[in-house]
This record gives sequence, structure tokens and C-alpha cells, in this order.
Amino acid sequence: MEAGALIIFALLVLFAFLGLGVWATVKVVGAAKRGVDRTITQARRTVEDTTLKAKSLGQVGVAGALAQLRLDLRTSMRATQQALYQGVQTDSSLKESIGLFERLSAHGHELDEELKRLEQEPDRRRIADGLPELRERTAKIKQASDSLRWAARDRARRFAEDDLTALSEQIEVESGALRDWSRESVDDLAAAAEAAAQAGGTAGGAAAGGGAPAAGPRPAALNPSTPVTHYPWQKTPRPEATT
Repeated sequence: MEAGALIIFALLVLFAFLGLGVWATVKVVGAAKRGVDRTITQARRTVEDTTLKAKSLGQVGVAGALAQLRLDLRTSMRATQQALYQGVQTDSSLKESIGLFERLSAHGHELDEELKRLEQEPDRRRIADGLPELRERTAKIKQASDSLRWAARDRARRFAEDDLTALSEQIEVESGALRDWSRESVDDLAAAAEAAAQAGGTAGGAAAGGGAPAAGPRPAALNPSTPVTHYPWQKTPRPEATT
């Protein structure tokens, strides 16, 4: 009976380790896949941005205008996203700004997809007629994105300036305290020592007048002799030999 229980327990432990190993493998594979996906997405985005720059500079007319609109839109949105998501790590109040940016991103993605489809549209005249409205939409989204980004940067810069000002004031106070080495001058120390000596002499005279000899406290010396310091690496002096 005991042997059977031990076998069952051993099997349970084995299955637990196997399950843990499978779970760890799945987690590692998932993390690697996400890393690969991010790399591919970033590479695809870089290629697409490079292509848009080439189109905006090398093509004229409708094709160049559409490429420039997409490039302006994507550059602004990406910069704002980076500023907000980096800033929220130290300033939690940016969470509301990120919520607004996510809503703005929905409009930005929609416009970017529309501009991308229009790049393949053969009716260039119709696209040219719709360019003013596309420019207006792009400018509105870009302006809102830029406003969020610069507000977040101004807020971070203001916090940094306030912190630097407070730190500078604290350093000035500490520097003044370090330079104030004359709070207790030598004259003050001498007067205190003389008063202590007089108090000690008065106490000694009163004790002597009462018939009981008593030694009063010795006055404190202003410049007491420096005690000899023995360091652990010094040898113990040998006693002198006597004959």
C-alpha cells in the first residue's frame, strides 16, 4: 500500500515538472515570437517611411502630395506616442492624455489607410479635387497630436526646472551652514572656562569652611594635552631591563 502511494506521488511530481517545463517553453516561445513580430513591424515601418520620403521628394502632382500627407501624419503621431508613453512612466497624470491620444490614433489610422488606398487610385483628377479636404483632415489630426506632445514636454521641462530650483536652494542653505565655522568663538570658550573655574573654586572653599576637606573640580583646560594614540600596527614597547 505504501509502495503504491509512493509511486503515485512520484508520478504526480513528474507530471508537475513536465507541466512546468511545457509552460516555461510556451512562455519563452511566446516572448520570442513577440520579439520577432516587433522587429518585423519596425522593419516594415522603416521601409514604408523610406518609400514615402522617396515618393514625396521624387514625384510631383497627386502622388507626391499623398505621400507627403502620409509622411507628415505618421511622423507626428509616432513622435507623440513616444513622448506620452515615455512620460507616463514618471508622470501618472499623462494617462488621461494617452486615452485622448488613443482616440486620436483611431482617426489617424483611418486617414492613413484612406491615403494609402488613394495612392493606387487611377482617377488622378478626382483625387486632386479631394486633396484640399484631405489636407484639412491631416492638418487637424497633426495639430491635435502636436499639441499633446508639446504639452507633455512642457510639463516635464517645468517639473525639471522646479526640482532644480528647489535643489539649488537646498544646496545654498547647506553651503552657508558649512561655511559658518565661527558660531562659538575662542572668546566665548574662554569665558565659559573661566566661569566653570570660578564655580569650582567657590564650591571647594565652601567645603573647606565646613571642616571637611574636599577637593573641588579642577578647572577645565583650554588646551588640554593631546592623548597619545596607540595604533594597532605599533609594537608594544618593551619594559626597560633593570639589574
